[in-house]
Amino acid sequence: MKAVQFLGTIPRYIFSTITGPFGKEAYFSFLSNLVLREVKEPELPSENWVRIKTRYSGICGSDINLILLRDSPSSSPFVSFPMTLGHENSGFVAEVGANVSEVKVGDRVVVDPILSCIPREIPEPCRYCRDGDFSLCENFRKGIVSPGFSVGYCRDTGGGWSENFVAHKSQVIKLPDHVSFESAAVIDPFCSALHPVMRNFPKDEDTCLVMGAGVVGLSVIASLRALGSRSKIISVAKYRHQAEFAKTYGADHVICLNSVADYYKRFAEIIDGDLLRPIMGKRIIEGGADIVFECVGNTIAIDDSLRFVRSAGKVVLIGLASFPKGVDWTPIWLNEVTVKGSYWCSGETYLGEPTTTYKTAIKLLEEGKVSLDPLLTHRFRLEDYKKAVQANLYKSQMQMIKSVFCFH
Repeated sequence: MKAVQFLGTIPRYIFSTITGPFGKEAYFSFLSNLVLREVKEPELPSENWVRIKTRYSGICGSDINLILLRDSPSSSPFVSFPMTLGHENSGFVAEVGANVSEVKVGDRVVVDPILSCIPREIPEPCRYCRDGDFSLCENFRKGIVSPGFSVGYCRDTGGGWSENFVAHKSQVIKLPDHVSFESAAVIDPFCSALHPVMRNFPKDEDTCLVMGAGVVGLSVIASLRALGSRSKIISVAKYRHQAEFAKTYGADHVICLNSVADYYKRFAEIIDGDLLRPIMGKRIIEGGADIVFECVGNTIAIDDSLRFVRSAGKVVLIGLASFPKGVDWTPIWLNEVTVKGSYWCSGETYLGEPTTTYKTAIKLLEEGKVSLDPLLTHRFRLEDYKKAVQANLYKSQMQMIKSVFCFH
């Protein structure tokens, strides 16, 4: 079958790092680590596993970071090469192991991708998995499959950037009849926002600032409203099409950077705060938001988030930041600000019951509390993977929110 793989070889890595600064096409040229080629279908690792025929597989910001070699090398021990990319997956069950009764061939499913203790069939789950914090699993390098945080980062499971892949029965969730594949294609990025929102849920009288209005930033707004938050939501969007989505999903105020001359001043006006100018350097806000959800992951967004949060407030880092430089950490100690990270999805408590982020997202979709279909703006064939990567490098020109590979 055809698959888009990341080979992870040193010579190809060196080629891309040397030639990449002269043109980003070098990162996905025929000499790069990203290749489309014929591969064998992955085998079921045990009788507890399922084969999925891919319908949609998302193109995630983390995939683009990997392709552009922006990921921190510290994550490399937790993946295995060559790996078929694609961790945001939905499709049809094509084969089931002898011990699988939860789903049957032909079922429409979405796959919770994280390869924690249960999928790895670790006899004694680690302390984090026992507590339901699956994204913090201590055994991403152990068990019956090769190292990998998830499907799409493990050479044994394959990934959704191919015709089929395999997943443990615990990862496979049936889609309700009226939840579309289009919504299912956006569940994973939605969960990347839903998880930090559920773990840092605001009070109704709080002000929440959402930095960034890509698919994750918009999903933060959608998550807050779907879960019933009445907090004031301020969205900072870079482009007008993002700003329109932010309004649609429930932001009370939207600051569009392409339409506002001074967004520091506009934010201060909205929160009725004081804008202060130090002897040198960037301005600061006296007042600020109770919670800032940072969904961009670059230096400017992180630095501004720390300036825009109130004293004793909280900044939740959701954006993929590897090497931010030039961030002024003074507000953390001066204003006793709490900074929290958030990684992907995990176990949750919803309506008093233990569950997972993925299952909560599907429940919200089933109940009609959120609609994710509008966020899926672009579809590509697998053969057009270079075109898909190129389009993701120029999202603003494409007015792209979320893109996927589509299999029919």
